[in-house]
Amino acid sequence: MSNDGTGGATLTTRVLVVGAGPVGAVAAYRLAQAGIDTLLIDANAGCPEDMRASTFHPPTLEMMAALGVLAELEAIGLKAPVYQYRNRRSGNVVELDLGEIGDATPYPYRLQCEQYKLSRLLTERIAAHPHGDVRFQRRVVTIEQDETGVSVSAEGPIAIERYRADYVIAADGANSTIRKWLGIEFDGFTYPERFLTLSTAFPIETRIPGLANVNYVADAEEWCVLLRVPGLWRVLVPAPDTQDDAKLLSDGSKDRVFAGLLGDETPVETYHRTIYRVHQRVARQFRRGRVLLAGDSAHLNNPLGGFGMNSGVHDAWNLTGKLQEIINHGEAPAPLLDRYERQRRAITQQFVQAQTISNKQMLEAGGSDSTTPQERRLEGLLSDAAQRREYLLRQAMILSLRDEAAIA
Repeated sequence: MSNDGTGGATLTTRVLVVGAGPVGAVAAYRLAQAGIDTLLIDANAGCPEDMRASTFHPPTLEMMAALGVLAELEAIGLKAPVYQYRNRRSGNVVELDLGEIGDATPYPYRLQCEQYKLSRLLTERIAAHPHGDVRFQRRVVTIEQDETGVSVSAEGPIAIERYRADYVIAADGANSTIRKWLGIEFDGFTYPERFLTLSTAFPIETRIPGLANVNYVADAEEWCVLLRVPGLWRVLVPAPDTQDDAKLLSDGSKDRVFAGLLGDETPVETYHRTIYRVHQRVARQFRRGRVLLAGDSAHLNNPLGGFGMNSGVHDAWNLTGKLQEIINHGEAPAPLLDRYERQRRAITQQFVQAQTISNKQMLEAGGSDSTTPQERRLEGLLSDAAQRREYLLRQAMILSLRDEAAIA
């Protein structure tokens, strides 16, 4: 890389990655490890403490092991081999154990660890790597490409900076500036309700007998998800679109949620409260010339099942593998990059979108004291080892990667 540091020169690099979330950070670090000069930029001043995504599925853990960071993640995470589906009204509990698919992965469990911890870990490593560089407070303002590369302008703390790269990976999130610059449509829909996330150190497990570290609680009136990370419980509930943010984030709203969970008005302090809109959207293209979309810039889904961050990391893994073949081994770019788009867009539509929509519908169906059709289907898995295995492999995202590999 070269630059005079004044903002007047153009910094050149083989790959420019925009967005220092988990997807961009994984992409940049893997490329740097492969000896490919890579620059990672982000509009924020650092990696913000984002409490939304916290589940790492087994294939993602395999990728983290290949990057050499799994041990550090496990040291700050919580293993969750067992997860539960609960009916709030009937009290019915269906428990599934990823340990049953230990022959299909060396990591038959979910790791509960907030995504920002991975982003911070990797950006530190990228900044220290001889083939990596990280620059925060760089907001993309223009992007142009030609037959030989991509030119990007970004607003820095002092001046407009210019970059030139062979390829650009747009991992700049749901509101991707690059996707908008390219004019790529983002098809899908936005749910009418929003999601409210509350984090607390209150020991919920002492009040709900037999609670696992990952729990999906069905109820037609107010379903919820209870996820445990080290030191905290994360509680996710739907939030009516008719209420303003201040009311939803108020103590009264928080108290109502926990009273419903605990069955009384025990005071509960929260560490974090967030409201966000939820979308099911897929970009019409994941590739435009030398610019590739990955993660939330390419696809969005509701968080039920923990597929969002993981599918984005899988995008990054697929794409960086192909860029290594192109840059380090001289393979023709177009066939490989077109295949990236075919593979990841198909998996996003066929698995991630369909499965997350189904997961939400299941939680909304718990409307009676008796078991629901969805619960009966899950209970049927307990007596059918073959179907249970397939279900676990699909929910663990192992089958989606097998399906991806089969797409020519």
